Amino acid sequence: MMKRKLQPPIRSSSDSGFTIIESLMGIVVVAILLASIAPVLVMSTAIRVQSRRIEKATQAANTFVDGVKTGSILAPGEYSEDNKIPLPAATITEPRTLDQNLINLTKMPVPATQNDDDLYLFKKDGVICHTSESDCEKDATNPFEEFYIQARQMTVTGTQNDGYRLGIRVYRGDVDFSKTLLASEDDQKTVESPITGTLGNKQAPAVERTVDIGNRNTTFQALCSRLGMGQITNEDGTKEEQACQ
Repeated sequence: MMKRKLQPPIRSSSDSGFTIIESLMGIVVVAILLASIAPVLVMSTAIRVQSRRIEKATQAANTFVDGVKTGSILAPGEYSEDNKIPLPAATITEPRTLDQNLINLTKMPVPATQNDDDLYLFKKDGVICHTSESDCEKDATNPFEEFYIQARQMTVTGTQNDGYRLGIRVYRGDVDFSKTLLASEDDQKTVESPITGTLGNKQAPAVERTVDIGNRNTTFQALCSRLGMGQITNEDGTKEEQACQ
């Protein structure tokens, strides 16, 4: 009897695997793709982190302003008269200019040390203390949640107890006081962005702003004297801005 020789099964192309060379080529292609998009991923993550930090700095500034308005936080002028920026009274002939209501390095120099008398610390639990207080120390383990707040009062010469304008800068908790801090050199806010680079510029303020602080004794004339402008109604019913008398 003749025995039929068994034929080896024919494998389809779907049963075949990748060769070592094909696998290596695939790994190389994936590595190239990851290397090309990695900088974009890193930058987008860094921008989100920095944006979150600026959002927290803004919240710290708002909390500080609310505390000063309610009296739970002593105004910077209560610690030193040097923390008051004098403003000339506005008149029709010499109206207030916009730059006089803003802060710059001339009117408000940057802090030299963390114990400057115009400096406050916003702690991670939301408590704000003046750096001259004995227990006002930052948490070195979590500087992301803390901020230094520099503040000075802008008061009109010859006025008393009728409110003032408050200038604020908010710096990161990990700012290096052994190096020069940054701020806007003029009223056009030309300071380098705190989001520069992947880690941000910690020497630059995250927030710079001014806000008017009034009290129950503040009159419209006092407010007008600080801002330097008032609104009048003409005989024809039109309104126009005019400097305070």
